[in-house]
Amino acid sequence: MNILMLSSTFPYPPSRGGTELRTFNLLKYLNRHHHVTLVTQRHADVQDVEVEELRRWVSDLAIFPLPAASQPQPGLIGISGKVGRFLTSMVKVTPPNVLYRYSPAMQAWVDNYLQTGHCDVITCEHSVNEIYIKPQFRNSVRTVVNIHSSVSGWIRSHLEMGASPNPLRDRLYLNLLLERYEKRYCSKFTQIVVTTEDDKSQVKKFCAGTSIEVIPNGVDLELFPYRSHDPGNHRLVFVGAMDASHNIDAARFFALDVLPVLQQRYPDATFSIVGTRPTPEVLALASRPGVTVTGSVPSIAEQLHQASICVIPLRTGYGIKNKTLEAMAAGVPVVSGDRGLEGLDVKMNEPVKALRANRVEEYIAAISRLFEDGRLREQLSRNARALIETEYTWEAVGQRYEKVLSVVKC
Repeated sequence: MNILMLSSTFPYPPSRGGTELRTFNLLKYLNRHHHVTLVTQRHADVQDVEVEELRRWVSDLAIFPLPAASQPQPGLIGISGKVGRFLTSMVKVTPPNVLYRYSPAMQAWVDNYLQTGHCDVITCEHSVNEIYIKPQFRNSVRTVVNIHSSVSGWIRSHLEMGASPNPLRDRLYLNLLLERYEKRYCSKFTQIVVTTEDDKSQVKKFCAGTSIEVIPNGVDLELFPYRSHDPGNHRLVFVGAMDASHNIDAARFFALDVLPVLQQRYPDATFSIVGTRPTPEVLALASRPGVTVTGSVPSIAEQLHQASICVIPLRTGYGIKNKTLEAMAAGVPVVSGDRGLEGLDVKMNEPVKALRANRVEEYIAAISRLFEDGRLREQLSRNARALIETEYTWEAVGQRYEKVLSVVKC
């Protein structure tokens, strides 16, 4: 197949975030068997060496700069710009974060490429790329959007848990824009891909007549090898990009609400918050007894291996979580809320692969069980690793995505 992939997020290195990780590993797999042309945008942090590295993994690469409008503006200019973007987004039924990344030059390139007739399928790697797909495209080429997660479902869950950084803005967008937006753009595609059944239920409300396929994320088992031993300590670890609202909420919830109670029972219990770009409110948690904020680290796997338990206290957001898959691949027992286990075949009966907790007392009970029971830790470790090896490698995920791209009908 000749595959045209659109990704406004520059997907290299794949360690930058979940969107980069999913996009890079899918294109890496597809390019082994097909001709993949990637069209992407370069932001200021992208280095020349990273561009050259990315070229190794695709057949052709077209790069466009981010529009100047996507850069933050100071003072009154910034405020007036935000108001203008809000009004424009209402008229165009498209969120501002999609509009201000839009590149007319990139649109012209895509239009011209499709006119050559050499494209079998065009994929949008994340819903923000839907803006480049015109409704008439589906008359001549298969069109696929790899949503990652429903934007309205994501915002709604943040509001329900009080985790939104700007609740007034988010309520306005949710009530006036987002559901209309998802319904409009979903109609342009012949196939929709999501990462979990929960997300499928969210998206299905907007596109009852369009095929929706669930394809999860995967893990690179070389980057996340199975642990060599159980440290048997009282160290807990949480991993994620620490400027993301759902991770900030999770870190604060655990450090402020769960850990102090746990330390009454286990005074030596510690909590390591591991991940790039920690915000001031995350950095402030390091002043709490037993809490460490590491920032960026050379190896996430090493940080996981040093802990007896990986806690994933997410309370918001939809979609499958790479942090959960990676901890399970590394063989570190997982205690997580519903959002952290979304999309995974993790049941509480045998063979147990993770422990589920949502309230403070549930986290205390689950963590205490694991602290006291080395055999249970070993069971979770081995069962979780076996699950990842069977169902959640990028090879298995790539094969499923390739099948979807191959069988979609216009």
